[in-house]
Order: sequence, then structure tokens, then C-alpha cells
Amino acid sequence: MSTNNLNRRKSKIMKKGIIGKKLGMTQIFDENGMVIPVTVIEAGPCVVAQKKTKETDGYEALQLGFSEMKEKLAGKPKIGHFKKAGTTPRRHLKEFKLEDSASVKVGDVISADTFVSGDKVDITGITKGRGYTGAIKRWGYHMLGKTHGIGPIHRQVGSMGANSSPSRVFKNKKMAGQYGNEQVTILNLEVVKVDADKNLIAVKGAVPGARGGIVFIRDSVKA
Repeated sequence: MSTNNLNRRKSKIMKKGIIGKKLGMTQIFDENGMVIPVTVIEAGPCVVAQKKTKETDGYEALQLGFSEMKEKLAGKPKIGHFKKAGTTPRRHLKEFKLEDSASVKVGDVISADTFVSGDKVDITGITKGRGYTGAIKRWGYHMLGKTHGIGPIHRQVGSMGANSSPSRVFKNKKMAGQYGNEQVTILNLEVVKVDADKNLIAVKGAVPGARGGIVFIRDSVKA
């Protein structure tokens, strides 16, 4: 294996990871009186539902569960899965490849105090779905002229290419279509404040997704 591939594999192994729920945005003041826009996330508590090992699965990882749910709302497979861990069912599951996963046991709880102020994190979430939209809203194209006989439509893509050669539209041409509702990861966000008692993490800047959306927080791979 080349050095680049080895470094790429090492970069995917995280030191910290947790599942959270986006609560919304607000602002806080630092010690110098400067305003910092932050996103508040309810991070955990997450229970370790399963532990993947090289002997049984070929790799090491921890499967975390977040947000308790009633057993009557969970199916039998999910109930049985969490009974093995000795805990109640959780709505959301996510695997994290952590460096010290060997020291963590099934049934352990990971909370917000895993992170501290000043940490750099990567946050993954599902963006807001905006449905079928035009190219101007989806890709930021300019509108067509509104005067001098241009029209009657002003929000079209415009020219698609030459009609002589190649006489077709190239692949990956940015056109109208589904906008949003896709997984996006924001890199190198700074943890500004951690409230361990309330399981809250305040992260500087915006986080993908709507209020109430599920996000995955991990330590930054490029910090």
C-alpha cells in the first residue's frame, strides 16, 4: 500500500464522534465582547449499541444509538438488537471508527462532554429539501434580460451550446431539478461552548439541515 493511501485510511479514523440534533442558531458573546453566531446542537447522550471488531467484522468501529423511543414503536429486530446491549431502543444509529474503540464497552454512554471548547469538528447533516427548482435558484445563474425584446421567459438557463457542433447538450450541464435534501459535511467548525449538564454544544457558524434535523459530529480530519 502506498504512503498516500495509508495516510488517507488513517485520516478516516476519528478520536471523537457523537450523534446530535440541531436545535437552531443564536449568538453568544466572548470574553472580549465580540458577537459569535453559533448553532446549538443537542449532542447525545448516545449509547454504544454494538462494537465491531476485526475478528468478527473485519474492522473496528462503534455503533452509537441516539434518542430513546418506546418499544411498541420499534420493530422486533431493533428491540432485540438493543436488548443485547442491555438498553432501550434508540431512533437513530450511526457507526464511528474511533481510535480508542477497544477501551469502550457495549452499553457505555457517550455524552457532550466528549468535546471541549476550542475543538475543531466536522458536522454532517441533510440539507433542507427545496423540491424541483429552476436553474437560477439551484445554481445561481443570472436572469435573462427583461427589456429589448428578450422574453417572454426570463428565468430560463439560456444558451445550451452551439447548434452546429457538437449539436447536443454536454453531460453534467447545470439545469433545473431536485434542489437540497442531500448529505453535506461542513469542515473545521469550532466548538465555542459545551454544556455537559444539558448535553448542548454550541458550534461557530451554520450547520446543514433544518431545526430538529439529525447531525453527526466528529473531530476534524483536516485540522
